[in-house]
Amino acid sequence: MKENVLTIKYPDEILLSLKESKKDFESEARFLLALKLYEMGKLSSGKAAKIARLSRVEFLLRLGQYNVSPFQVDLDEIMEESRK
Repeated sequence: MKENVLTIKYPDEILLSLKESKKDFESEARFLLALKLYEMGKLSSGKAAKIARLSRVEFLLRLGQYNVSPFQVDLDEIMEESRK
C-alpha cells in the first residue's frame, strides 16, 4: 500500500513555548489531526488510529482527554430517539 507524507513546517519557538520535545509535539499533532477527522465523521476510529500511530483501543481511550465521544452518533439523532 502506498503511503503519503504530510510535511508541516513550524519554528523552534513553538517547541519552546509549549515546553515539549519535537517528538512529543509531532506525536500530539498527529493525534489531534486524527482526532478531528474522526470527530467530523471523515475517518473511522481504525483509520484515525493509524494516522495517530496508535492501536484502535489506545486511540479510543485517548478521546476522553479531549471530550470526544468514541461513539459516532449525532446529537440530533439521540435527541430524536429520546422523544420516542
